[in-house]
Amino acid sequence: MKHIASLFILTALLFCSCGANSTKSEITAEMAFEGVSNYCHSEYDWSIAKDNPDIMYVQMGEETDSAYQVIFRSYTGAFVNFYVDKASGTTRMEEYVPTLDVKSDAGKINLFDYLERKE
Repeated sequence: MKHIASLFILTALLFCSCGANSTKSEITAEMAFEGVSNYCHSEYDWSIAKDNPDIMYVQMGEETDSAYQVIFRSYTGAFVNFYVDKASGTTRMEEYVPTLDVKSDAGKINLFDYLERKE
């Protein structure tokens, strides 16, 4: 009985350690930029920037140990800051309107929903 209990514990530890390694999918800066850019191009009307592409853009912002910041600038002058969690891909959005000095929560997305799947 003691051997079965030991075997059970060893098996449980093995599955836990393997699961932890296999679920860790580190997001790269390139993935963060690509996913946010794809989101912005699907959700916002870019036709306004056809004649003047500098009025709308997506660019990388600051990086912390746990997240990437990707910044979208709208033709209106508003910014949407995307904070991409490096471990999970959960992306928090915060809109900032500089002319009014107003920040507001703009929701969350899953970065993986906006990355092209390569099979």
